[in-house]
Amino acid sequence: MSKNFKPLYVQLAETLVKELKAGTSPFQKPIKENGLPAFVKPINPITGKGYSAMNAINLALKGYDDPRWMSADSASYAGYLVKEGSKGTLINFPKKSEIQAMRTPDGEKIKGADGKTLTRTVEFDRVINEKAFLFNGTQIKDIPSLQEFLEIAAEGKKLSPLEQAEKLISDTKATIVHGGQEAYYDKIKDEIHLPEKSTFENDTKYYQVAVHQLAHWTGHETRLNRPMEGRFGSLEYAKEEFRAATAAMLIGGELKTGHQFGSHAAYAGSWARMLKDDPFEISRVSSDAQKIANFLLSIGQKQDVKQTTTSNDTLTKGDVIAYNDTFYTVLDKRGKSFEMEKGDTGERFKMKPTDNLFAGLVAARNNPPVQQMKPEEVPTQKIGR
Repeated sequence: MSKNFKPLYVQLAETLVKELKAGTSPFQKPIKENGLPAFVKPINPITGKGYSAMNAINLALKGYDDPRWMSADSASYAGYLVKEGSKGTLINFPKKSEIQAMRTPDGEKIKGADGKTLTRTVEFDRVINEKAFLFNGTQIKDIPSLQEFLEIAAEGKKLSPLEQAEKLISDTKATIVHGGQEAYYDKIKDEIHLPEKSTFENDTKYYQVAVHQLAHWTGHETRLNRPMEGRFGSLEYAKEEFRAATAAMLIGGELKTGHQFGSHAAYAGSWARMLKDDPFEISRVSSDAQKIANFLLSIGQKQDVKQTTTSNDTLTKGDVIAYNDTFYTVLDKRGKSFEMEKGDTGERFKMKPTDNLFAGLVAARNNPPVQQMKPEEVPTQKIGR
């Protein structure tokens, strides 16, 4: 690879700086000229899995309406071919395993009755950082039509996008105060303030704004505990807005409600300067936004689990748990050990069910802190106006 090759975070930061300055970024223009969302959740149609925040943003900036992305190898294994002359899009990811083609002793690929190459998954001893180039569904020959893919994906969906958004908001049990003209999160009172639903252009706009404020709500010390002390107009304030806007975009893509940041032009300028001065900030923003999205999207799943089981004495991949003034994220479970991440430092470690910390995390996850009502005279700290 060329010595002049730029890391993904640098490429993405430079692209976003240009688009933020031009007013064409997905944050400023959530709807494209053709009327379709500027951000759709990128997905691997073979595995059914999505892509992490930084990769998802990078893929979305390519402007395709088709959400399907895969590598040339994945396409080949599925019996598809990348169209000649197609240019791949770079992603970075932690690689824990690899899908390999099954081969004969002579090295020939083994194919099934349907003509597709048989594969196997090989687990690595340790996680490695990997690069790959993906191709959009429109760049691949013989792949089923997008309409067919979307129809299959929609099968079994019981709730509409707006019903999913309503359920997400309800499941958080966040305190939401309706009234007034402003939408903001008050960290001191731990309250979300929203105008009355009837004042919004439509229900979709209401849920988009509500999700954005819920993203701020996750920063409270009893949840993800992010720094949120900056005053309106400060760099710290702009950083929190960047994280909330990115998380709202990810969640809107997941729920298919879209996102709407509004006409906050001042933030765009601050974000552009931020990324120009420190391109790696896009990696930090993406990481925090992914944690926010995981936290909110998993709340409903946890509620469903609680309704079907009387007790849960283990941890689940994706759990984000506030415990002893920090939070822990369950990244994966391998055998009897859990791969964990502590706080926002990125510190990773392995934990066994016999460790004392394990019991504490299970108890904290099953019994989250109860929110207490605050007296009206408590001062406010508006975030996300």
